[in-house]
Amino acid sequence: MEHSYFFIAMIYLAAAVIFIPVAKKLGLGSVLGYLLAGIVIGPSLLGFIGHEGQDIMHFAEFGVVMMLFLIGIELEPALLWNMRAPILGLGGLQVLITAAAIAGLALLLGQPLNASLALGMTLSLSSTAIVLQSLKEKGQLSSAAGQSAFSVLLFQDIAVIPMLAIFPLLAGPDASTTTDHTPTFKDNLPAWMQTLVVLGAVIAIIVAGQYLVRPLLRVVAKTRVRELFTAFALLLVVAISVLMSLVGLSPALGAFLGGVVLANSEYKHELESDIEPFKGLLLGLFFMAVGASIDFKLVLSMPWVILGLVVSLIILKAIILLILGRVFRISMEQNLLFGMALSQVGEFAFVLLSFTQQNNILSARLVSIMTAVVALSMALTPLLLLIYERGIQPRLSQPDTGNNNTREADEIHEKHPVIIAGFGRFGNIVGRFLRVNGVKATILDLDSDRVDALHNLGVKVYYGDAARRDLLEAAGAAEAKIIIVAMDTVEQTLDVVKIVRKHFPHLQMLVKAEHIPDTYELMDLGVLHIYRETLDTSLRMGADALQMLGVRAYHAHRNISTFRKQDEKALKGLSAIRNDKKLYVNTVRERIEEIEKLMANERVTKWNPSAQGWDEQSLIDEANQD
Repeated sequence: MEHSYFFIAMIYLAAAVIFIPVAKKLGLGSVLGYLLAGIVIGPSLLGFIGHEGQDIMHFAEFGVVMMLFLIGIELEPALLWNMRAPILGLGGLQVLITAAAIAGLALLLGQPLNASLALGMTLSLSSTAIVLQSLKEKGQLSSAAGQSAFSVLLFQDIAVIPMLAIFPLLAGPDASTTTDHTPTFKDNLPAWMQTLVVLGAVIAIIVAGQYLVRPLLRVVAKTRVRELFTAFALLLVVAISVLMSLVGLSPALGAFLGGVVLANSEYKHELESDIEPFKGLLLGLFFMAVGASIDFKLVLSMPWVILGLVVSLIILKAIILLILGRVFRISMEQNLLFGMALSQVGEFAFVLLSFTQQNNILSARLVSIMTAVVALSMALTPLLLLIYERGIQPRLSQPDTGNNNTREADEIHEKHPVIIAGFGRFGNIVGRFLRVNGVKATILDLDSDRVDALHNLGVKVYYGDAARRDLLEAAGAAEAKIIIVAMDTVEQTLDVVKIVRKHFPHLQMLVKAEHIPDTYELMDLGVLHIYRETLDTSLRMGADALQMLGVRAYHAHRNISTFRKQDEKALKGLSAIRNDKKLYVNTVRERIEEIEKLMANERVTKWNPSAQGWDEQSLIDEANQD
């Protein structure tokens, strides 16, 4: 039964609204939710989406196009050059070794040389869309595994260009008549000419982005019509996609190149903000279309063959990735995440498989089988990451540090009145401030990479866990007066506080907290001096805003002091009733009203020039010091 596009759109949106909250509630992540939604509404189960699902897939792939454009626009050429070692080294080796291994296995299984090479190149790629989205949701994108995965994916996206240029050279006889694909003007050209057309299209995008698009952006920006800028941003991505389609290339690849060319543009942030909402919606649609495209009839007709191919492919790619991870000195924990994250086949495989069929490199039957294998491997990726997150990572010591957990703690040869536990962004500033004021501190940190980097800068930091009693004793905790606890995670902070309270109760603890719930836990442990990470910065910004509105500096800073005292007083009372939700909410409302009344009573009219406070000259002197 044929449905209207309005009906299809309603089904996709309803499936997203139903499945994504459920998946997030179960801790499965939105990507797996989208994939499950696509499977349920697809032809294999409810059948709301049938043959027209292929049309939706073409439309949904535009989400991948936009995602790669945004990735490209974040990568300035200078940044790409700085990342050349992991991109070319780790990424290049991954593609070459994986492609060679898969091609070799295909030859052993009886495939001809051209088909084996095509399969090796196609299946060596991983899914940029699924991996980046999943790692971003789990907060792993900035980890060592996340950065390594990003480098590999970046090389893979770029490697599609030479692959598409090579494929015509592998073409079999009567390539143009094997399937009713959308014709392009290069179809009837010789293989060597098709390769030149591909390279010419890439060069055209780079030149146009540099000398045509940037001047047009300035013209559009001068109109000061936001909708026009949004329309131009979409036109830009669509135009690149159309150009790449005309020459038989991947639109996503062209969009990526276009983004890189515009990375240094003064309008990059406007382009990002205009395209981001469309990217998110279309990317979700793409994931659902992938789920709906899995041909379960084909899978059920030969289950062991397809499942065997999926499992074998994932294991082979994971082993290669793990070996490369060890060569590039990624820690065991991060290496496992790296290997599991990139072990699937990517969305570019759909394009490349279609291209191989058009060029009579692979048979239609083999393309159907490999399409199912690709889709299943992509669908399994969020599950593999879930297994890692819940089954593997908790078993490894010192999670989310990305360091070598076998490293022994450093020997400590100094004792000072102050100990700093944790020398990240917060502890670093405190330590520097104390140092310039003549106060020496013994510094402990659990991030070995950070310790090594600080050693190179001449900063004496000792590697070790401040939650260990013997390490604190070696650092002079028995003689010290103060310990500043600025660990990276709440769990680490609580561990250190408990050890200090039990074995070194004389130490005054100054403890960093990130959020209000962390503050409550520290209060329960009897910590008196708690410093919320963003409180002072937020209040200083508020004071600057008041001064810009005409309030005298003296009164702005006095209001900061009043607000902080009242906030801390209220927080101590709220800590005792935080488990009674109704009482807690009512009390919070009362505290807000109280502080608003107090501040209103103390408020001095900001336009009153005779208000007492700092004199004008003192403010001038303070400004000159800054």
